[in-house]
Amino acid sequence: MPSETSVTKVIVHPLVLLSVVDHFNRMGKIGNQKRVVGVLLGCWRAKGVLDVSNSFAVPFDEDDKDKSVWFLDHDYLENMYGMFKKVNARERVVGWYHTGPKLCQNDIAINELIRRYCPNSVLVIIDAKPKDLGLPTEAYIAVEEVHDDGSPTSKTFEHVPSEIGAEEAEEVGVEHLLRDIKDTTVGSLSQKITNQLLGLKGLNSQLREIKNYLLKVDNGQLPVNHQIVYQLQDILNLLSDLAQENFTDTQYVKMNGKEKEKDDRDGEKEEKKKKLGEREL
Repeated sequence: MPSETSVTKVIVHPLVLLSVVDHFNRMGKIGNQKRVVGVLLGCWRAKGVLDVSNSFAVPFDEDDKDKSVWFLDHDYLENMYGMFKKVNARERVVGWYHTGPKLCQNDIAINELIRRYCPNSVLVIIDAKPKDLGLPTEAYIAVEEVHDDGSPTSKTFEHVPSEIGAEEAEEVGVEHLLRDIKDTTVGSLSQKITNQLLGLKGLNSQLREIKNYLLKVDNGQLPVNHQIVYQLQDILNLLSDLAQENFTDTQYVKMNGKEKEKDDRDGEKEEKKKKLGEREL
């Protein structure tokens, strides 16, 4: 894939999640409680969508006190990739993963090493021990950051949307794995509430990040990035004006309209049931 093509979305397959969790648990059993690192394999779809369908672990170690001191066995990486390529030539190195659960100081340096095998290297942080509901994946790409003070550009990570996706065969396998633990009593109402809760948690997390960033800029810990400020201004411009008198009335009309649509649908269902009953008689 050309290096100038931007990544718009990363799709992670269930097999990758299972492999990463297995890697993390195996290292934990021998006393290694650090993050684990591996290589992601996959292919590019249309419009910059990255399909991550496979992965393998790579020997990795780092100094807890000095994160600039680290080791990644790239000879092992090349040998493993050579064997994977014999099995499936379509899957190529598309990036790397670690179990974080957050970005680390030396991730840019590690990413530069992986870029030898893939110019568009993507970093996917997979939380092997998630504490909250939601996706356990966060995807990032390295970009050049231009400073307003005239200092040289530096590499930083930019967040990329990610989701969990699967082929039909994988979906069947996942269904079999979840069959014994799936709670069949969970209805659509609880699912909607869970989705709303996840959305609110995500919003709260993003607002906290924005607040912390603005505080650091105000305290002089970070330089002013006008592009970020413009984006924040665009977000504020999209918010509804709560001071308008007709705002509450508009919300009432919207909610009443939804209730009316629901009543109409329920009425249509009852009418169909009556007609079916009459036909049977």
